[in-house]
Amino acid sequence: MSQNPGTDLRLDGFADIRINTPAVERRAATLPARRSLKKDHQAAWLLNAVRCIDLTTLAGDDTEDRVARLCAKARQPIAPDLLAAMGVEGLTTGAVCVYPTMVAAAKRALGNSGVPVASVATGFPAGLMPLDLRLAEIRHAIDQGADEIDIVITRAHVLRGDWAALYDELRAMREACGAARMKAILATGNLKSLENVAIASHVAMQAGSDWIKTSTGKEGVNATLTVSLVMCRAIRDYQAQTGHKVGFKPAGGLGTARDAIAWQVLMREELGRDWLAPALFRIGASSLLGDIERQISHHVTGRYASAHRQAIA
Repeated sequence: MSQNPGTDLRLDGFADIRINTPAVERRAATLPARRSLKKDHQAAWLLNAVRCIDLTTLAGDDTEDRVARLCAKARQPIAPDLLAAMGVEGLTTGAVCVYPTMVAAAKRALGNSGVPVASVATGFPAGLMPLDLRLAEIRHAIDQGADEIDIVITRAHVLRGDWAALYDELRAMREACGAARMKAILATGNLKSLENVAIASHVAMQAGSDWIKTSTGKEGVNATLTVSLVMCRAIRDYQAQTGHKVGFKPAGGLGTARDAIAWQVLMREELGRDWLAPALFRIGASSLLGDIERQISHHVTGRYASAHRQAIA
């Protein structure tokens, strides 16, 4: 997919954005039941979720060895015997996501696998650093070899309704990313209202974000189907206005195979089949992969594998 070039800041229409919260919640609540997926069909959707996962480690005690282990899991996320039984080969995760200081280690470990390296930046997770330092962190991650940059916004701009300041900040980050793809983390759990989520989504896309992402995973409330629905509707509106497709990434709170299917159903119902591929859909998770592999094991063998038989993610 080509980069989102963005547009000039368009404030017209923001004042008219109103979200019917009960209606959005009702719609979100019905999504998991909209498609009944059984047996081979369920397994296929779960394997598709795997190729859309940004396999992530963002811990204070990360080491190069831990990152190398994570990258090995990204290259072979499901046991080879299970994939062979299903006639599948070449499956990898969508990316590996690490801190800037671990980008070089991830690039070495992934080699020529084709799995991109995403790096968080801009003072993740709070983003409370001077802008010049946040831009320097982006450039450092790029110099280390990052293919994608997950940036965090200044939440205060949203809470004050200072959309011009938010746009200018994001535009500067977009320019610092250069050829790398940019994911704008909105930290929706901090934004107080669905209207704020919708407008922040539009501003991020106008500034050139290639994906919009719900959360850092560090907020009290992370990805929910309700907030994801609002962001997907904003993506749909932006495409109608500009012709450009912007990706979506839920992060934090997705831990089960059922979650993986629910968010894919959201993509299919609200945005279409194109958003069921890693170019436009990513899931920020690590523990999720373990449950998916457990369900795939049950599909192939009729039994749930013991935890010690699954390589850790």
